[in-house]
Amino acid sequence: MRLFLSEDGADAERLDGLTRQLRAELGRLDVDDVRPLPAGPPPPGSRAFDVEAVGALVVLLGQSSETLAAVVGVVRGWLGRSPGAKRTVRLELDGDVLELSEATAADQQRLVDLFVSRHGA
Repeated sequence: MRLFLSEDGADAERLDGLTRQLRAELGRLDVDDVRPLPAGPPPPGSRAFDVEAVGALVVLLGQSSETLAAVVGVVRGWLGRSPGAKRTVRLELDGDVLELSEATAADQQRLVDLFVSRHGA
């Protein structure tokens, strides 16, 4: 699964800090790994180095729908703790996309249930 975070008005440093916070929370779950998403190959003529996309994570889930539900639950909780600034998290899994932001809790739950059911083991 790939996660893409954004926050209105956030610069790269702020977004990096938010990404680290969410990564730490996701790392406490029973997931195989949580790591920054590589940004792609370095520009021609530059030295090779690992460039990471700011605000992007890869979560290796395994095959458990419970783990997927737990990841989405952590994302929702993290979003709920963002007073003021509008945050959005886009989750991508097997070509399916779930974008969570300012939807009501009930709307988010319906979307999450549908997303998890499509990717259950």
